[in-house]
Amino acid sequence: MDAISEAISLEAAKALVEVAREAGKAILEVYGTDDFGVEFKDDSSPLTEADRRSHEIIAKRLKELTPDVPVLSEEGKEVPLEEREGWEIFYLVDPLDGTKEFIKRNGEFTVNIAVIDRGRPSVGVIYVPVQDVAYFAAEEQRAFKQTGTDAPVEIAVSGKLPTDPLVAVASRSHGSQETEKFLERFTVQERTSAGSSLKICLVAEGKADIYPRFGPTWEWDTAAGHAILLEAGGRLIHTGQKTELEYNKPVIKHEGFIAASTVFIERMEL
Repeated sequence: MDAISEAISLEAAKALVEVAREAGKAILEVYGTDDFGVEFKDDSSPLTEADRRSHEIIAKRLKELTPDVPVLSEEGKEVPLEEREGWEIFYLVDPLDGTKEFIKRNGEFTVNIAVIDRGRPSVGVIYVPVQDVAYFAAEEQRAFKQTGTDAPVEIAVSGKLPTDPLVAVASRSHGSQETEKFLERFTVQERTSAGSSLKICLVAEGKADIYPRFGPTWEWDTAAGHAILLEAGGRLIHTGQKTELEYNKPVIKHEGFIAASTVFIERMEL
């Protein structure tokens, strides 16, 4: 099999779940210590020993699984555009998404691994170490949730319309007036909060109907959840337009997005 065939399949997604579990175990070892230490990167975002350990494990295991597929990780070395723009397929990794939640010790942090194929998220794995829960999907092969060693269960979006009473999910750490103004357009009967990529997972499994995020995010923050949401019947679109988020852009950031079911997006007025 070629690199693309090996990396984009449900079996590949299941293998990545095991990689994420291994990284999650290392994260929990740090999480269980009395003082895990916090540093701050140039952009003022926090960094812990757990971020580093998770990155090292994932980078090593991915190299073993598919040596010819490059890896772009939040905690890895910066890869110049002239090198990565030639990548047809690569792994996009956030070794510990939700470091702020990790530091708060609320358990709402994840390990994110995605496969990007020509700018599109084709495989996604999100693992929640504290809960031992994994969400995973592969292109045209549906989306699943697995708790511990239980059999995976297929998940799907709620499919509610913009005119229906809605459950909206918002960030614990990144609330904004723009978010509030956007949600005023709908009948929001319930709000729920979650950290890290769990917000996208809530939409993917139908526990929430819409998740708007105004403000920048990195590509590795969304890629795994985006792949899962697509296979669960949803979309992750740019704010102000109905086009899907892209990956491996010259600047690997998004300027905001809306996560919802496909039918919701189709009926929603901009």
